Amino acid sequence: MTARGPLQVGEMVLLIDRKKRRYLIDLVSGGEFHTHSGVLSHDELIGADEGTHLRSSRGMGFVALRPTITDFVLKMPRGAQVIYPKDLGPLLILADIFPGARVFESGLGSGAASTAMLRAGATIVGYEIREDFLTKAINNVSRFLGTEALERYHTHHQDAYEGIAVQDLDRVVLDLPEPWQVVPHAARALRLGGIFVAYTPSIMQVSHLHKSLEDEHFGVAQTIEVLNRGWHVVDRAVRPDHRMVAHTGFLTSARLFGE
Repeated sequence: MTARGPLQVGEMVLLIDRKKRRYLIDLVSGGEFHTHSGVLSHDELIGADEGTHLRSSRGMGFVALRPTITDFVLKMPRGAQVIYPKDLGPLLILADIFPGARVFESGLGSGAASTAMLRAGATIVGYEIREDFLTKAINNVSRFLGTEALERYHTHHQDAYEGIAVQDLDRVVLDLPEPWQVVPHAARALRLGGIFVAYTPSIMQVSHLHKSLEDEHFGVAQTIEVLNRGWHVVDRAVRPDHRMVAHTGFLTSARLFGE
């Protein structure tokens, strides 16, 4: 995805209308964006700068921007529930993803975590047992990061519960119902000091996972939950939003120690 300059054919663009509704479109020469608020020509956007204001055929105002990864994750096509942006940021930090990191990921889902880690510079070997999810993840990664990112995204229709066929990994990142089944495989595939991170919705999963990590010589295990509370700020009316994004899942991390 182009980071700056005029909007180009083939780019993804975020349109926000005056009611703050958001739409993701891919720019096509001669294309049109249709809503109940009218039609907007893609040609008006091609060559325009980010932040440009436009009006549809029925007078609805839009502003055009390049989408952030948050915009994309919330709007991208899904085959499975995604790891939300509020958890993706902490996941990148807990896993300490760095450029060139060798990451094993399983439970690719719709590719949200893959997109975040690839954008941070990682190389990923990914296992997914559902072919439709695998295809969705590849398509989403390619759409947001470009096809060149697929050179660092090595995906397989394979079950991580049965083993990990790569060695000397820096990180293992899982979004699976039973991540403890992968812990023994991760202990053999990770380098010493490597980091294991799992995303799980249930605290009972977390409890089972911690026991498995202890059994396989992982240390400094920790589990966090990220709560995201927005604020309503209009003139002097300042208060917490009535609604907040509370529980989505738990993030458990640990490091591989020697015996």
